[in-house]
Amino acid sequence: MIKVVSWNIAKREKPWRELVGMDADVALVQEAGSPPGDLIDLVDYEDGVFWDRHLYDRWPLVLKLSDRVEVEWFKQVAPICDLGSDAIGVSGIGTIAAAKVVPVARHDKAFIAVSMYARWLRPHPSVRTNWSVGYADASAHRVISDLSAFIGSRDPSTHRILAAGDLNMIYGAIGHKLSLPERERTVWDRFQALGLEFIGPQWPDACRQASSQPTDVPSDTKNVPTFYSPGGSPETAVNQLDYAFASRGFHENVKVRALNEADNDNWGSSDHCRLLIEIDCG
Repeated sequence: MIKVVSWNIAKREKPWRELVGMDADVALVQEAGSPPGDLIDLVDYEDGVFWDRHLYDRWPLVLKLSDRVEVEWFKQVAPICDLGSDAIGVSGIGTIAAAKVVPVARHDKAFIAVSMYARWLRPHPSVRTNWSVGYADASAHRVISDLSAFIGSRDPSTHRILAAGDLNMIYGAIGHKLSLPERERTVWDRFQALGLEFIGPQWPDACRQASSQPTDVPSDTKNVPTFYSPGGSPETAVNQLDYAFASRGFHENVKVRALNEADNDNWGSSDHCRLLIEIDCG
């Protein structure tokens, strides 16, 4: 069993320490920042994979947390036609990190791991708008386009891809308070079209659902809270922004659960909770 944690850590220091203590093998982090200096020897990540890290300071990362896996990071380059075997073409700054994860005991069970972060983007200054935060779907589509480089067949069972992270969208949204539902549905449609199954988390694959769901989603939603707003707490969290996908076929061996209990100790020290993803390599 390989354990993967997906987590937006909001550039905070304490989550790095919590990740080291989780007995996980790999972490897919978003808004990473840099690890505390005393953890450098305990967390492996390839800092030289970015084509220009100075343009943005909230990168996603793939971290190696145990000796049960080997990790081969892909260097980010411009999205040209022919890529080197150690590279991935990236069209959105600070939206994606990718690596090949190889279980030490089962080299034949290697898979591609992708940390996704759908950054908010604002409309052009020449456009009249009341979208003060902006939109995330354009970044999500760039992520999908970039990870498409790891898909080389119409048969999804030939791929072993795990993609997880913060999409800054609410699955199944029907209202417009925090979402652009018509646009955002196209993101889930594209994942499906590429043979990447939505694996949640959805209730009951979480510690809890929100005590009262927002009006932006259907009353029978299976969404689970993974994020709380500024000034809030795990107890006040109602919206789900964090998700996981896996190649059709491969997804049958992948389970995801939101560690979203309504207290800080179990939620973790970020405004997003952790997603625990377990991959059966038997």
